[in-house]
Amino acid sequence: MFRTRLLSGIVLVIAALVLIITGGDVLLVSTAVISLIGMFELYRVFHIEKELPGMLGYLAAVVYYVNLRFLFLPDLMMFVLGILILLMFAYVFTYPRYRTEQLLAAFFGVFYVAVMLSYVYQTRMTLQGAYIVWLIFLCSWGCDTCAYCVGVLIGKHKMAPKLSPKKSIEGAVGGVLGAALLAFIYGMVFRDAMGTETEHVLIMAAISAVGALVSMVGDLTASAIKRNYEIKDYGRLIPGHGGILDRFDSVIFTAPMIYFLTANFIVL
Repeated sequence: MFRTRLLSGIVLVIAALVLIITGGDVLLVSTAVISLIGMFELYRVFHIEKELPGMLGYLAAVVYYVNLRFLFLPDLMMFVLGILILLMFAYVFTYPRYRTEQLLAAFFGVFYVAVMLSYVYQTRMTLQGAYIVWLIFLCSWGCDTCAYCVGVLIGKHKMAPKLSPKKSIEGAVGGVLGAALLAFIYGMVFRDAMGTETEHVLIMAAISAVGALVSMVGDLTASAIKRNYEIKDYGRLIPGHGGILDRFDSVIFTAPMIYFLTANFIVL
């Protein structure tokens, strides 16, 4: 299992490098595809992955990503209300086929997966996005790795015993500090390329620490949903890791956090 997980992780890292370095429409389309797969996994939990509410959710995600490219929606609130109204149409005109929680899950899935994950692409397409975007993965995957290592070595106090018994407070602290340190090292290495100062690198490290905290919430959120519905993994797409949501659960939360924090606190 460890070998399978390691090989899959290497493939994931290589794929991320290729797609994010390429950026542009390639990253947009790939992020959209990943989002749709993630939505399928989430909708399967609620048994709507092939039902009308799920189909409307997929359609909404496609419209959202197309709008990121062509900007044809004058106000995103139109998008939000449009999804809600269409889902209510589906609800009332097929009643009592679908339960209320299934419609709520369809609506939730669009934002929880597609919209939040889109900030990987949106961060990449900012002025210094070619460098800043990697903070998303340093915060999520870096924090996860550091937290695991510290937790195994010195973890004693459980952070969320009912939700994730293996996670410790010591591991969480190690993950936050590890993510900040990784971001600082990364920022110093690419400081000249980004044309920035040490002050901004320190801000990057602080932002990464916040992102690491948020990434843990993302991880625990995915775990909570799985425990509520008594499933082990969201899917089997990635050998040794599970599905898209099992691997990108922390990235989903970290991506918008990094996008907005760097936009407001780093001037590059």
